Amino acid sequence: MATYKKKGFKAKDKREQNQIDESEFETAGVLNTLDETASRSEQWIEKNSKPLFYALIGIVVLFLAYLAYTKYVVEPNELDASNELAFPRKYFDEAAVAGTGIDSLLNLGLEGADGKYGFLDIADTYSGTNAGNLANYYAGVSYLKMKNYEKGIEYLEKFKSDDEMLGPVSLGAIGDAFSDINQPEQALEYYEKAANKKSNDFTTPLFLYKAGQTAMELKKFDKAEKLFTKIKENYSKSEQGRDIEKFINAAKYAK
Repeated sequence: MATYKKKGFKAKDKREQNQIDESEFETAGVLNTLDETASRSEQWIEKNSKPLFYALIGIVVLFLAYLAYTKYVVEPNELDASNELAFPRKYFDEAAVAGTGIDSLLNLGLEGADGKYGFLDIADTYSGTNAGNLANYYAGVSYLKMKNYEKGIEYLEKFKSDDEMLGPVSLGAIGDAFSDINQPEQALEYYEKAANKKSNDFTTPLFLYKAGQTAMELKKFDKAEKLFTKIKENYSKSEQGRDIEKFINAAKYAK
């Protein structure tokens, strides 16, 4: 503990004088330690100046390489992929409104034509781009519309998105695919993922409802009641929320 002396202070006895001497000794020791530490730091820096300099140069080079890669590789690649995506999307959009020949249009979108890439080529060739990722979504949905559920699931599972609508819809589409091939356990899993992906007044109640119906099919009545109750409590004004009370009661009395 440090001892402070007042002006004109004199030690009253030897014990007090010893305390003052010890305090001064401790202070001197601390200063000496700081001097030694500073000296060792200076010696270490002097000894390692070249490695430190080369490390700094290496960091700068890596940073500049990253900027160059982004500007001259990533950005042009993104632009090329986006341009390529326009061609198969034309067939995908036409299939959505066509009365007949839907599978042919979807196949053109998947495989491409006239030397142009389809969704499959874009997803493979531009796998690291946003457009390549989006091609997985279009490919997956195209396969589902053609009732090729396994391929649809394969490509939709490759698609990753945090978009408010597209993220939940892609997961819900996987749930629909599993439901269509009579795998309700997997369908329930993906409906719940879709409901929890993003909270909004459209996709959340829709997939909570589908999850609840699937839980009823699996005779998981407690789970179904909880899922339907979430709609009642949080999305009562949604389309699914209008008659949700009867589904809650159906789950409750089915136990």
